[in-house]
Amino acid sequence: MRSPVETRYEDLPDELAVFPLPGALLLPTGRLPLNIFEPRYLNMTLDALKTGRMFGMIQPEVDKAGRGRDPASNVIALSNEPPLYSVGCVGRIVSFEETDDGRILVALKGLIRFRVGAELEGRKGYRRVRPIYDAFKADLEPPPKLEFDRDGLIERLKPYLDAQGMKINLDVIKNLSDSTLVTSLCMICPFDPREKQALLECAGLTERAETLMTLLQMGVFDAGGKPDGPRQ
Repeated sequence: MRSPVETRYEDLPDELAVFPLPGALLLPTGRLPLNIFEPRYLNMTLDALKTGRMFGMIQPEVDKAGRGRDPASNVIALSNEPPLYSVGCVGRIVSFEETDDGRILVALKGLIRFRVGAELEGRKGYRRVRPIYDAFKADLEPPPKLEFDRDGLIERLKPYLDAQGMKINLDVIKNLSDSTLVTSLCMICPFDPREKQALLECAGLTERAETLMTLLQMGVFDAGGKPDGPRQ
């Protein structure tokens, strides 16, 4: 039986507010906590709460110095704003809390990826796009059975966490389902924005798991640690 709060394909908006945030990755079924404080994104969040509680997470494409890349590249551009990557993910606000100092703390659940068809005129300072969902309809379906080397992933995770100085309770990690494990690690590991985008654009969970394992190995190698096998 379908949940009364489950989002259907036909419920998806034709116009979508977007939150361009470098290094922030939202994946379908994942949950992303956000601390909203900038006025234009407070406007965006309040407008989303009034309508369908949805907005898109997408990365701006910037160079290493933080400058927007040439709009002539294969990304969408808008005047003096940094161009956007062409693929993002729609999230639905599943909880929020207003703070005494005017911020809004949001928990965003990933629903479905989208491709930017066009960038629209902004509203109240925030950016908007016309999303195309057709290629990602499967994101709204239950996660398929995942075929990957789970033990190998955990083994690669341990040296990666050490190399990055991160502490994660591995006992909790081991109790997660395969799909939740892969999705959570993709979102919380501090990969480069381009690597995050590569994870987002993977065709499916199996490909995402394979890419994740490669990135974990590369992260150890780049940090000066000893990789557990040949670099791919």
